[in-house]
Amino acid sequence: MATKKSPTNRSYKVADQIQRDLSELIARELKDPRVGMVTINAIELTPDYAHAKVFFSLLVGDPDASAEGLNAAAGFLRNGLFKRLHIHTVPTLHFVYDRTTEHAADMNALIAKAVSSRAKDNDEQG
Repeated sequence: MATKKSPTNRSYKVADQIQRDLSELIARELKDPRVGMVTINAIELTPDYAHAKVFFSLLVGDPDASAEGLNAAAGFLRNGLFKRLHIHTVPTLHFVYDRTTEHAADMNALIAKAVSSRAKDNDEQG
């Protein structure tokens, strides 16, 4: 039975550093008009650091166009990371739009709706 290895402390540190550096590179050096106001939410590294799945959300902009722009700029951004990171292998970047904040907003709206309908039912009964 194969067990999945948990990420090491070092991989968390590397992912954290990649997240900080990528945020800065995107904000300061990426000029692609398709890319909106991006927030890097998380980095998922493969154990060998060959690939990084970069989860991002948007304050402003189109998710599909931003993902397209970021993935088109992945080589440029990776090159920027080479100059900043002091690790042997800088991962290939794969950008994925993170819908977590959208799902959270949807859930909050559903909860608020349920609470208000329960309050309305209680008012009608009382």
